[in-house]
Amino acid sequence: MAQDNPTPLMPHATASWLVDNTGLSFEQIAEFCGIHILEVNAMADDLAGSKYTGRDPVQAHELTNEEIAKAEADPEYRMKLQKGPEQVRRTKGPRYTPVSKRQDKPDGIAWLLRNHPEISDAQVGKLIGTTRTTINAIRDREHWNIANIVPKDPVTLGLCSQRELDAVVAKAAKKAGIEPEVPEDKKLGGDKEALIAELHEERAQAERDAEAALAAEADDGDIATEDLTAETLFKDS
Repeated sequence: MAQDNPTPLMPHATASWLVDNTGLSFEQIAEFCGIHILEVNAMADDLAGSKYTGRDPVQAHELTNEEIAKAEADPEYRMKLQKGPEQVRRTKGPRYTPVSKRQDKPDGIAWLLRNHPEISDAQVGKLIGTTRTTINAIRDREHWNIANIVPKDPVTLGLCSQRELDAVVAKAAKKAGIEPEVPEDKKLGGDKEALIAELHEERAQAERDAEAALAAEADDGDIATEDLTAETLFKDS
């Protein structure tokens, strides 16, 4: 089974149609559709064919009748997928947004205009998938639904990802010469000072404890010396 060759868009449905409508060998069908020959065999035995609705590769412009006839005449021949027209891919313009999310676009635009004025209209349009006309209408409060527009984070609305938003904000800030602000964590500063004070107190207490221990050892030594002297004197007497 060749895996490097292009295969039909719906390989199992195509294989089911070829099994029912051609005299091709199972191996030829498996090779063309990029599936295992045992799957083709199961379709022919009605073990799996009921799961798939046959798809005509000729109508789908993936095969020609001449190619099928050539393969039927020569079991060693391997059919080749007919190359269809190249799909037109969108490379410019606003991104596609699902219909269910389009009503949220004005809220996301308003949020960006309020929280990140450094982002250009072109960047907003690309990020949200909108036009300059809509952006200007919201900025100038001339949008037809301006009374109901509530600024909301476009990430929360599902209009873009956090990574995309962060990248756009960083790029716009760099272009505008804006240094990222690092908020001062006052709580952390207070905790740091308290920790330092606590460490100083612990060190001072440790020094006091050490001095007390040394003093106690010195007192014990003196008592022991006195006892020893008294005992010696008693024995001598």
